[in-house]
Amino acid sequence: MATSTQPAKASGSYRIGGDLRVDRLGYGAMQLTGPGVWGDPKDPAEAVRVLRRAYELGVTFIDTADSYGPFVSELLIREALHPYADDLVIATKAGLTRSGPDDWRPVGRPEYLRQQCELSLRHLGLDCIPLYQLHRIDAKVPLADQLGELALLRQEGKIRHIGLSQVSVEQIEAAREIVPIVSVQNLYNLADRGAEDVLAHCERHDLAFIPWFPIATGNLARPGGPLDAISTAHGATPAQLALAWLLRRSPVMLPIPGTSSVAHLEENVAAAEVELTDDEFEALAKAA
Repeated sequence: MATSTQPAKASGSYRIGGDLRVDRLGYGAMQLTGPGVWGDPKDPAEAVRVLRRAYELGVTFIDTADSYGPFVSELLIREALHPYADDLVIATKAGLTRSGPDDWRPVGRPEYLRQQCELSLRHLGLDCIPLYQLHRIDAKVPLADQLGELALLRQEGKIRHIGLSQVSVEQIEAAREIVPIVSVQNLYNLADRGAEDVLAHCERHDLAFIPWFPIATGNLARPGGPLDAISTAHGATPAQLALAWLLRRSPVMLPIPGTSSVAHLEENVAAAEVELTDDEFEALAKAA
């Protein structure tokens, strides 16, 4: 497998909302926090090194959320990368509140979303958040109230673009009647493709599709499994093949593998240089 100083560039580019150009292989910052996505990381200095190394490797899209820590991830991003390079796009999310490790509860009250946006602006050191995503739709609050508040924040210049997370096609369509939507972040990987209909919808409407948990391979990575021959042919790990498959799967796909280790980060980003043949792509899809 070939290597370069900025392997993420090999993933190609995409323009979120038509104007935010990013290299398609990004970085998800959830794992920079403590256990259960709660509190500070064990090694904050390593977390800062990971973020700086990601940009050095050509990553220009970093995804986080106010609930990661809470706010720990956003503060680390500011410490590591502020003032931000002109080509670096930071995306964050609001709509899930935390009361402890591994506890996530949707809260979509307009006043709460506004409060969290203001805090994210402060914690990230931004005047305008390039991509602000509703982390979850709160079933207890009318969708028009949730997205209406984000639309107001957009009119005020505090948000540039609005995205959704873990939604159905019907919810995307309902959301787009209220405010322009430019991205969708759903669970999707080689071993779990339950969101195929959502991906197809994103392709039809040129919405960025941001798969979370992107490197899951399930039983495919077992010794003697279907990935072995392809891994050997490319000198690549099963995780790298899973990322390469996602990048090949769709031009609107923006995988955001996360890690708290520089070494693991370098391995993930190198996946952008794995070029699967048509036969290999189909073999991986059928095996899963």
